Amino acid sequence: MNAGPSIFCLAEALFSTDYIPLPVHPLNSPTMPTALALLAAYLLGSIPFAMISSKVFGLADPRSYGSGNPGATNVLRSGNKKAALFTLIGDALKGTLAVIVAQQIGLSDTVVALVALAVFLGHLYPVFLKFKGGKGVATAAGVLLALDPILGLATIGTWLLVAYVSRYSSFAAISAAIAAPVISALMQGGSNQTVIVGILGMALIGKHWQNIQRLMAGQESKIGSKKKG
Repeated sequence: MNAGPSIFCLAEALFSTDYIPLPVHPLNSPTMPTALALLAAYLLGSIPFAMISSKVFGLADPRSYGSGNPGATNVLRSGNKKAALFTLIGDALKGTLAVIVAQQIGLSDTVVALVALAVFLGHLYPVFLKFKGGKGVATAAGVLLALDPILGLATIGTWLLVAYVSRYSSFAAISAAIAAPVISALMQGGSNQTVIVGILGMALIGKHWQNIQRLMAGQESKIGSKKKG
């Protein structure tokens, strides 16, 4: 019996460069770093600094007074400016930190933009507060500063100007939410960043829907007011 051809065929099969690739383990998937980054950003955004500051400064649950919103403006209604400042800085820094880390580890611009959205949504719908979070103004400001400092400063400037003139935090936030994507479009055109900034802006306006109704009815509380707003 001539086994030569069979041996040659076996050798060719063993050493051939035309191999069938093995299945990729999920942990080695190219999409895994992106998924982990988005999850980490969401969890970071979910940290409720309004609740933490209230515990630290011995205040009542911010959801039990004022607008019921776990954010810096409502904490300010407690009369404790230090607690409000702690909340403001904490909420802003988590947005900045998420984006900067994503940039530093070399994620693509698209993924960085998605991380920005994830940390923002974490604040709006935090898993630690049964998905009932703040309105996202400070976190959005932190995100914008990290994405583009000029865009962030211009948006914060818009908020400060409107807040100073009107004394309404909500009206200032709505104005800044409208201005941010416009400024981004003027600076970068229709980039991924502009799309994400637009989504952030729409989400901010949506979270302020009740404030819009109160503004129209003349019932919105001004900055520093301890009344329900």
